Amino acid sequence: MPDRQLRGARFRAAALAACALTATVVATGASPAYAAADTERPSAPGPITVVAIDTTWVELTWAASTDNVGVVRYPVGARFEDTGAHYSTDTTSIRITGLRPSRTYVFSVAAEDAAGNRSLADPTVRLTMPPGDDQPPSAPGQPVAYDVAATLLWLRWAHSVENVALDRYEVFRVDSGGTLTRVSEVYQYPPGRNSTQISGLTPNTTYTFVVQARDEAGQLSELSEPVTVTTLPPPPSCAVRSVLGQWPDGFVARLAVTNTGPTPIDGWTMRWRFYAGQQLRSLWGAEVVDRDSSYLRVRDVRHNGLIPPGGTVSLGVVASGSQTPQEVTLNGGVCVVADE
Repeated sequence: MPDRQLRGARFRAAALAACALTATVVATGASPAYAAADTERPSAPGPITVVAIDTTWVELTWAASTDNVGVVRYPVGARFEDTGAHYSTDTTSIRITGLRPSRTYVFSVAAEDAAGNRSLADPTVRLTMPPGDDQPPSAPGQPVAYDVAATLLWLRWAHSVENVALDRYEVFRVDSGGTLTRVSEVYQYPPGRNSTQISGLTPNTTYTFVVQARDEAGQLSELSEPVTVTTLPPPPSCAVRSVLGQWPDGFVARLAVTNTGPTPIDGWTMRWRFYAGQQLRSLWGAEVVDRDSSYLRVRDVRHNGLIPPGGTVSLGVVASGSQTPQEVTLNGGVCVVADE
């Protein structure tokens, strides 16, 4: 065969091969133009079946979906309470690892085609993982009460030691006769919190509290050592009078706070508005307890801790800034501004 004819035959063979390849691509639905024209959803996958399972992994399978063009992937979800994870596979089975023993998960499977059409009514299965934890947590540390007020207080404690995963702390009030009444649950999602507020208490009343830990397998720790605490009396009624001296970036304030209630105040803390940018230059008649971005809190200096009915305690402060003492409280009671 002449060279010209041989080259022509080779060109025609290459062209025919290219056409065959193009036809194959279109038929599989991989062409973007063909996929964009596809608006039909795949059918829902068949029911989910558990093929194999251990404490931290599960293998799932399901019947294939059908589609007018072709399914390209199966999105798979694994949800525990209000958290979840997402996976994808191009087959009708998947092995999901990194799960937690004893947790109950809801697994779901959908089908998607190349155009992004997703199946409806995706099947789900609810599955509790096998227990992998046969050791209960250690007892939490003895709780410590802080920020005690008349009707509420805060408790904090040292964490329990747990070999797999801690689920929550349960805080109980110990009633007469040793009866336990749960007053708070502190869940460990995310982990780390070991404090809680207890509210709805009665003023000037003694309470006892204990804490117990529960792991994800449902195993309970021993109870912590108890803490006993007495709430404060009802907030006193009070009136405050202030004498101010100000300059462009600072002030001196002399406060006179009077107990206007019928009972003595034996020990007090006082709080007023004090912004983060201010600097405390001097304080007399009280000592600082703490301060945050909005308030300064001070307390008595022992010799002036008792305020009888009608009695007055005086203190003074020198500070930078223009925010003078306002919103004054005494043991949680809001002091009214006294008449001049």
